[in-house]
Amino acid sequence: MAGASLLTLLDDIASILDDVALMSKVAAKKTASVLGDDLALNAQQVTGFRAERELPVVWAVAKGSLRNKAILVPAALLISAFVPWLIMPLLMLGGLYLCFEGFEKLWHKLTHQSEHKSEADAAENLNKAGGLEAWEQRKIAGAIRTDFVLSAEIIVLTLGIVAESDFVTQLSTLAIIAVVMTAGVYGLVAAIVKLDDVGLYLSERQGQGGMWNIVRRVGLMLVSAAPKLMKLLTVVGTAAMFMVGGGIIAHGIHAIGEWIEQQAVAVSAVEGVGSVLHMLLPVLLNAVLGIIAGAIVLGLISVFGKLKQAVSQ
Repeated sequence: MAGASLLTLLDDIASILDDVALMSKVAAKKTASVLGDDLALNAQQVTGFRAERELPVVWAVAKGSLRNKAILVPAALLISAFVPWLIMPLLMLGGLYLCFEGFEKLWHKLTHQSEHKSEADAAENLNKAGGLEAWEQRKIAGAIRTDFVLSAEIIVLTLGIVAESDFVTQLSTLAIIAVVMTAGVYGLVAAIVKLDDVGLYLSERQGQGGMWNIVRRVGLMLVSAAPKLMKLLTVVGTAAMFMVGGGIIAHGIHAIGEWIEQQAVAVSAVEGVGSVLHMLLPVLLNAVLGIIAGAIVLGLISVFGKLKQAVSQ
């Protein structure tokens, strides 16, 4: 009897592991669409540091991301079990935060043209003033806050896939996706921020022959491309804030989401470029919605701040 019970237990465990593997695969495909935005946003957030601080900063944000997910996974399971209607409002608040953060950066750049300095210059000035550590901690904290919203979206998407599964499968799948996504995103971020160092290393290799010449040329290309890639990631990261935030808001407000889908369907009838427009238009409209939402939130915060200041005086 004991042997039969053990075999039954092992069979149940194997069945659960099969379910977890299948659900994890489906969830990974579903959340892969978020990975690009997540990568661009986080790579943008950790740029501007001195070379020797880049990997420690990425590691600090990665640990913060794991803490975020350690909070979000049990919270999502509890909310899904007891107050499932609360998931979307909370996610929309996160979307509004992303829109606000993106628009605040955009507004600051537009209204402070004379103060156009790179993050590296700002860091150097702070270093001379002895405030680099505090600046670095603020940057890390901001990156972790942004990661919280993106992690929440990944967790909610995964939860939707495993909603009908048993608790063990739900928990295991969410945990696997949380770890895999964190490792994947911040592993790629680390590779991106160290791209110039890799290029410099290759460009300085000594040796004769065609192969070594190719290695040095590749290194020089990487050194040349790294600053341009960082600037591109800054632009893409800000745009991703609007696209992700606007997408969350559109998904939460059914009328807006339905209108965007209708526009996409309408342009799909355009001969030749219809299919391309059908894919791009929802993304562009989500970004526009994100910009509008961010402007409204920034305006409300500014008005509230002025009223608070007037009352205090």
